[in-house]
Amino acid sequence: MASKTSAGILDLVQPHFLELLGYEPIEPVNVLAERIGIPPDKIAKLDGNENPYGPSPRVLEALGSFDSYHRYADPKQRELRTALGDYVGVGPEHIVAGAGSDELIDLLVRVLIAPGDAVIDCPPTFGMYGFSARVAGGRIIEAVRRDDFSLDLDAVRSASKTAKAIFVASPNNPTGNPLTVEELDALLETGLLVVVDEAYAEFSGTSVASQVPERENLVVLRTFSKWAGLAGLRAGYGIMPASLADVLMHMKPPYSPNVAAEVAMLASLQDRESLMERVGTIVTERDRMTKQLSALDFMEVFPSSANFVLTRVAGGEGRELRDRLAATGIFVRYFDTPRLRDCIRISVGTEADTDRVVEALREQGGERGR
Repeated sequence: MASKTSAGILDLVQPHFLELLGYEPIEPVNVLAERIGIPPDKIAKLDGNENPYGPSPRVLEALGSFDSYHRYADPKQRELRTALGDYVGVGPEHIVAGAGSDELIDLLVRVLIAPGDAVIDCPPTFGMYGFSARVAGGRIIEAVRRDDFSLDLDAVRSASKTAKAIFVASPNNPTGNPLTVEELDALLETGLLVVVDEAYAEFSGTSVASQVPERENLVVLRTFSKWAGLAGLRAGYGIMPASLADVLMHMKPPYSPNVAAEVAMLASLQDRESLMERVGTIVTERDRMTKQLSALDFMEVFPSSANFVLTRVAGGEGRELRDRLAATGIFVRYFDTPRLRDCIRISVGTEADTDRVVEALREQGGERGR
């Protein structure tokens, strides 16, 4: 039998993968620094909603002293599920941990969606919901948000007639607005599986995770990337009906999350008081940055309950402003989708980061006026 050529190999690939548009990730500091020719420590990386203070010192100590990296993680996640359940106020039977909330999104989609099944997405929002559904061969029904970025519940109800699940983020990324009680109730009344992504919940101070045991069609996703500074370790979890958690525990990769992520999550939970103090510092800095950005006459600033601020640049110059900031070593996230035309999202960094980006924007405003 003749061996397959490279073109022949692609004939074996499912057709929808050949047409799949990849998720657009952010790039690491060293790549950005090399691109513009400055040292990495001169970069203000405000494009990924990462925690500028990093993990708890207890995490670094725990990772350094752990001596069983040569052993697999507990496939049943016993200690971790108990600790996470205590943190959010539910029993461990409602918890599934994974390699970031991205893995939980992927697992949920694969459990629910057969080729041709539909998922409701509510753009503008986090891109992984639609991406994961497309990977599974699912259809995306868009219920586009209103001008104020609230949910269009009439559009959701219409779409729910042919869908299996809906994904919403609260606070929403990249707009920063939280899900209201009325919106959640309306979503649950559709009978769909409602997946609420609470990646930024610690910054908003609100969560619906404790409602999961009483709501048979509610799933909540959480992560340690933002509040606990563990983005690079990929550490997340889901809170869901126990019956659904049991399904995911049987079909997920058995040793995910890895032992380093598990050690880091447990150490973070043991030091959550100091980590939440850092969250408070970030929230204070977010509000200070919001006030200063609002004083710039060429930027419309949207309220945020997360660790970032979304702005719209006047005059159709969002891309150009992003590029000019990047040339000085300041990296922000640019959007050019229909509801986010000429928008940039600025992650909350340190006080020095805020001063630097605001001063750079003031200078750009002066240039615009010449």
